[in-house]
Amino acid sequence: MIKKYFVALVLLTVFCFNLQAQIIQSRQYPQRYFRYPLDLPPSTAGSFGELRPNHFHSGLDFKTNNRTGYPVHAVFDGYVSRLRVQFGGFGNAIYITHPNGYTSVYGHIERYSDAMTKLIRAAQYQQQSFEVDIKLDPTQIPVCKDEVIALSGNAGASEGPHVHFELRDTQTEETINAQLFGLTIPDRVPPNIYAIGIYHLDGYPFSEKTPRQFLGVSGANGHYHLTKPQVINIDGETGFGITTNDMNSVSPNHNGVYSIELKVDGTTVYTFAVERFAFDQTHAINAYIDYPEFLKSRRWMQKCFILPGSKITLYPQSINRGIINFNDDAIHHVEYVVKDVAGNTSSLTLNVKSSSAQKLNPEKHLVGTLFHYNQVNEFSNDKVKVIIPVGNLYDDVDFTYATLPKRPGMFSAVHRIHNRFTPIHDAYDLWIKPDSNIGRFADKAVIVSSTGIYETSTYQDGYVKAQAHTFGDFFVRIDTVAPHIAPLNIKNGVSLKLAKGIFARIGDNLSGIKSYAGKIDGKWILMEWDYKTKVLGYTFTSDITPGKHQFDLTVTDNKNNVAHYAAEFYR
Repeated sequence: MIKKYFVALVLLTVFCFNLQAQIIQSRQYPQRYFRYPLDLPPSTAGSFGELRPNHFHSGLDFKTNNRTGYPVHAVFDGYVSRLRVQFGGFGNAIYITHPNGYTSVYGHIERYSDAMTKLIRAAQYQQQSFEVDIKLDPTQIPVCKDEVIALSGNAGASEGPHVHFELRDTQTEETINAQLFGLTIPDRVPPNIYAIGIYHLDGYPFSEKTPRQFLGVSGANGHYHLTKPQVINIDGETGFGITTNDMNSVSPNHNGVYSIELKVDGTTVYTFAVERFAFDQTHAINAYIDYPEFLKSRRWMQKCFILPGSKITLYPQSINRGIINFNDDAIHHVEYVVKDVAGNTSSLTLNVKSSSAQKLNPEKHLVGTLFHYNQVNEFSNDKVKVIIPVGNLYDDVDFTYATLPKRPGMFSAVHRIHNRFTPIHDAYDLWIKPDSNIGRFADKAVIVSSTGIYETSTYQDGYVKAQAHTFGDFFVRIDTVAPHIAPLNIKNGVSLKLAKGIFARIGDNLSGIKSYAGKIDGKWILMEWDYKTKVLGYTFTSDITPGKHQFDLTVTDNKNNVAHYAAEFYR
C-alpha cells in the first residue's frame, strides 16, 4: 500500500510539473530533490502567497487531520541552522539549511527532537526566558533526509493543528512557493471568480475617494462572465480589480490563486504571480488589495494595477503599472486570466467603451497637504509632529489633520492623523504633546489609538514619542496599572501532589506584558505562555521533591508596572 502511495506521488509530481510549464515564473527550481515534511497524503489549509491581514502567507499549511503528534521529517540532508521558540508567530520552529542553497522551515510544531530540546532548554535556563532564538553551527545538529525532527502541533498563532512549511533562498532569505519544487498538491480545480472592480483614476493618486464600481460575476469551471452583460462606460486613466480565490482537489479550503493577468485588446498590461518574496515586502499586500474597501466591507478586491510606492517582487510584468488610458470612442476588450499553481485556468472577458465627451471623474482639489510617496514627509504644529520616512507611502497622499476633544482618562486631545484608509508600509514617527504637565508620570505616558492599539512610547523634550504603524486617531494616556495575575490551580497552602504543574492566566490593561518570571524556592523555573489561552504554565520536574515549597510569580508590563503573586504549596 505504501509503495503504491509513493508511486502515485511520483506520477502526480510529473503531471503537475508539466502543467507548471504553463505558469509564470522567473526561474526553474530543483525537482524531486525535497520530500514532503509529512507522510500524510498532501493536503493544505493555506497556500503560498494567500491573502492574510497585513501580509501574504509565506508558506504551505499542511493539514494533519485536525490533530497533533504526527512525525515531521527533514525534507533533505542538511543541518539545523536555527531554533526558535516564541509566544505568537510559529510558536515552535525549526530551520534546516540544505547544501543546494535553500533552507526549509517548519512551524507550529509540538515537540522537538531530543537533541534540539536539550539545546533549547539550556538556552531558556541560561537566558531565563521562555522565548529564545538560537543560531546553530553546521556541526551541531546535522540531519538526513527522512529523519524525524519533530512532532506536528498547534503552537503559536495557529488557528488549528497543521505544519507550516517554507522553502527559502538561504542567501537572500526570500521565501519561495514550495510547489514550484515539485511538492505539489492534487489539483484539477480552476480558480473561482466572484466580482470585478473598475477604478476611475484619471491621473489622481489612489485613495478611499477614488470612484469605483463593483460588478457581480457568474459562471463555473473556469468560464466566467458578468452577471449582467453590459458595455462598461469608462473615461481616461482606469484601473481594474478582481475578487478571486482557489481550491484544490483534496481540501474544501479556499486558498489564494497563483497568478492574475490583465489583457486589453489582447495585450497583457499587468501580471501578478506568487513565486517568491522577501519578508520586508509582505506588508505591501495593503497596496495590492483595495485597502479602503477591505476595511469597510472585508472584501478582498485585488487591484490589477500597481501603486508607484509598492516594492514587491510579485509583479513580474506591467505596462504603465497596469493603468490604461482610454481616450477614444472605441469598444475595448478586457480579459482577466487567473491561474493556480497547477496551471488550472479561469477567465473572464468584458467590454468597455470610452467616450471623450464623458467625464466620469470630477476634478479634484487638495483639502490638506500633498505628501509624496518618494520623499520624506513632515507635518507639525504646537501639539503634534509627524515624520514619514521614504518607503512608507504607496502613493501620493492628500494628508489631512484634525483635533478632536479630549475625553475622560486622556492626557491630550485626540489627534486625527489623516485617516485609517491609507496604509503605512512600516512605521512613522509620531510626537504628541500632553495637554497638562504629567510630571512624575512622564515615564508612564503612552500613545494609544482609538482602536485600542498601544504604540511603544517614550517621553522626550515635552512630547510623548512613538513609532506608529497606521494612520488614525491618537491620544496620550498614563499607564500606572500593574498587570493582572489570575491563579488557576494554586493558592496558599494547597496540595499539588496530583497536579501536573502550576497554571495562571496573565494579562495587562494597556501597554502589554514585557516580561514575567516564575520561581520555586527562589530558583527560576521555565513557564510557558500559551498564545491562544493566555495561560502561563509550569510542568513539575523531578527537582520538586515532596514537601512544602514557595512559588513566586512576577509580571512586568511595558511601562514597568509590576505585579507579584506568591503562595506556599505542597507536593
